[in-house]
Amino acid sequence: MDNPNPAQPPAHLLDQAPGAPIRSGIPEHGRIPKYYAVKARIAALTDELGDGQTLPTERDLAERYEVARETVRQALRELLLEGRLRRQGRGTVVAGPKLEQPLSLASYTEGVRRQGRTPGRHLISLDRFPCPAALAAEIDAGPGEPVWHMERVLLADDERVGLESTYVSVARAPRLDRDFEPDSSFYAYLRDRLGIGFGDADERIETVLATPREALLIGTPPALPMLLIHRLSRDTDGRPLERVRTLYRGDRFSFTTHLGRG
Repeated sequence: MDNPNPAQPPAHLLDQAPGAPIRSGIPEHGRIPKYYAVKARIAALTDELGDGQTLPTERDLAERYEVARETVRQALRELLLEGRLRRQGRGTVVAGPKLEQPLSLASYTEGVRRQGRTPGRHLISLDRFPCPAALAAEIDAGPGEPVWHMERVLLADDERVGLESTYVSVARAPRLDRDFEPDSSFYAYLRDRLGIGFGDADERIETVLATPREALLIGTPPALPMLLIHRLSRDTDGRPLERVRTLYRGDRFSFTTHLGRG
């Protein structure tokens, strides 16, 4: 319904937090699912408790809000998926703020460090194989020429938060298996050891569910939404350089960018 008095803002906007759901997600007719009301109350409780504090048990929350445990369970599931809570042992604790990763040519390492966290990576595999035709143009390699595939789990303060799969021509990084430290920044290695600078990149972002293997490596339930980024990078001369497929935990990451006049 339109505001009958356009000189006055709608009442629900007067205390609306920027970026929050309009009307706190409550429909105009005022009828909301019981679990959603409980979810809002638990979310307020997490703000009172603070990061890392343990949440009361499902039974305690059900008694506190006078609802069934299944209602509490559904509210907790959504808060877990949104990253407001996380499992720790047999309990549930308040999660810290999401990591903000810039959509830029800055590496994952630089993005995490800017937030006072310690970045890391755990190498799953580094393989050399003949380049498939479908990949050749994307990394400036001929079909059948040797190519590297490197897969690493992304870490932030030793917490597993993503999975990165990188393809690069062996001709561009011939000693990758000998000179590169797998827990360090690949971009820094290309820049500092090989003198290869990044010029620009194309990225595509989508929401997916992890495969069973990916979920196992990242340590998340298969039903947890993931943010998937495909990146095709070029060097400062405009030559294709790498193809990267990166999964980020949807409950632990948000992405930022600065938009200028086109």
